[in-house]
Amino acid sequence: MTANGKYGLHGVSGDGAAAFEALARAELVVTDCDGTLLYTDKALGEPAKDAVRRLREVGVRFTVASSRPGRGMRQSWRRWQWTCLTRRTTAAAWFSRARGRCSRRASCRATSCRRRSKRSPPRASTHGCSSTMPWYLTHPDATYVPLETRTVGYEGVLVKRFDDVDLDAVDKIVGSTADTALLARVEIGLQTQLEGRGHAARSQAYYLDVTNLEANKGTAVRELAHLANVPLERVAVLGDMGNDMAMFEIAGVSIAMGQASETVRHSASLVSKSNDEDGFAIGVNALLAARSDR
Repeated sequence: MTANGKYGLHGVSGDGAAAFEALARAELVVTDCDGTLLYTDKALGEPAKDAVRRLREVGVRFTVASSRPGRGMRQSWRRWQWTCLTRRTTAAAWFSRARGRCSRRASCRATSCRRRSKRSPPRASTHGCSSTMPWYLTHPDATYVPLETRTVGYEGVLVKRFDDVDLDAVDKIVGSTADTALLARVEIGLQTQLEGRGHAARSQAYYLDVTNLEANKGTAVRELAHLANVPLERVAVLGDMGNDMAMFEIAGVSIAMGQASETVRHSASLVSKSNDEDGFAIGVNALLAARSDR
């Protein structure tokens, strides 16, 4: 083991020793869901369940920062039987599981973004603040509609065009395509176009999320840390995509999954194995080992 590599993690850039010290001091763990906590097939592995259980046993708080709908996450909570999840956040809304309502929200109206690629059929999601609010789609035969339906747990609402949808009720706009290289180029273009007005980042290689400027995972982690009364330097975050980098920037320590892009890995304090190789569980177990070694 070296200062830049132990407990199954390694540093790509920065001070590895300092990263492991911050990991040992973490009091709150916030993780991305798809591509981090879950396997690629959307299943939650036994190693991840066990890691969360062990976190709870030592008093480290745990929650998820996800752009999934509240309704879909509630179904997951029941399936996983995780009573420790008392708060969740979408990319655009902060949802209280205990009270079943939204505590803070930022709609897409402020972004006023209409540009999109014809090869990247968008969907609009209004799912952040209510268990009954729908997600809308214009292309029912698009490649990822079946996956999204299975992931969120309910059918989308077909509309002819998004111009008829009230943007004040929309938490995010999502473009999807199997042409991931195209989507990466669109992401860069939208980031330039929306600078200072909105936030654009991929949540999966095939999903590009457009949200209110405040609606990013950095803001979410700040809110979650405040709710938990934990200073940001005592927060550990885990993720795998560009939209996770905002929380990497403000947390005390960050862990990227091994399958993440080079840009994402270099923005994190430490790197684990891929999500399909139990990278989440390895990261959490590293935190627990670091605590024990203090």
